[in-house]
Amino acid sequence: MGRLLAIDYGLKRTGIAVSDPLKIIATALDTIASETLMSFLENYFKKESVDMIILGMPRRLNNAPSEMAMEVEKLMVLLKEKFPEIPIQTFGERHTSIAAQEAMIKGGMKKKDRREKSNIDKISAVLILQEFMSTARL
Repeated sequence: MGRLLAIDYGLKRTGIAVSDPLKIIATALDTIASETLMSFLENYFKKESVDMIILGMPRRLNNAPSEMAMEVEKLMVLLKEKFPEIPIQTFGERHTSIAAQEAMIKGGMKKKDRREKSNIDKISAVLILQEFMSTARL
């Protein structure tokens, strides 16, 4: 049984989260430089079975795609070419960075750690994955 892997893609950094094999709990995996995403995923897929990639699709308040959506669509094409055996699904995301900040505050994370943007990125990926798992019928 494979995991789900969520990607919160950014031009500089990308947050990655994974589910447990039973697809119940989302956990932060890492934040990496976006330019290294493909090699990171290639190495990860050699070690772990992944049933699906969930790609956070940035949306505006009116649910229209944001400026970043075109970059995410380009990434989706690259992912499909590189990993054709793994299904990819986009999942609309709005304000995950704000929600990640709030989660860090509620979780008691120190202010210094909350300023670390890599923490925001991987927590955003966790929020995308957890929301996907709670709404999808797996």
